[in-house]
Amino acid sequence: MSSEQTSVPDTAEADGTGPRPRRLTYAATLAGLEGVALFGGGLWVLVLGITGAPDDRQQAVTLGITLAVLALLPLLAARGLLLRRGWSRGPAVITQLMALPVGLNMLKSGGLAVPVGIVLAVVAVTALVLLVNRETTQALNIKGPGRAE
Repeated sequence: MSSEQTSVPDTAEADGTGPRPRRLTYAATLAGLEGVALFGGGLWVLVLGITGAPDDRQQAVTLGITLAVLALLPLLAARGLLLRRGWSRGPAVITQLMALPVGLNMLKSGGLAVPVGIVLAVVAVTALVLLVNRETTQALNIKGPGRAE
């Protein structure tokens, strides 16, 4: 063997058919959990808006529907990440970038919102780190700027 030979990447890893990296699975799981929590929160607000006595019933119903619809973004991103679709990283990153300031604002509000804010902020930062990881980028077959083939 000469020292000039270079290793050829395994074709299963190069075309995305190899095993899914754990980091990608973890990122998809976090995005999916966020989507489920957002959907559940939306349904909760919607039910309280309809059955309870909110200050403004129309506003509560609208917020509940909005949260339930917004839950589709992380749920679709999670599915795309599990299926190793390159497009899915964008919505997943956007979800985390929206969740981070929400979590940080919850830290300032006091009461039960503080631990929820801590969890949300930690999940958002963790998911962002997992999503921009080199392994994840390669598994999704995402090329950097100027690296298109």
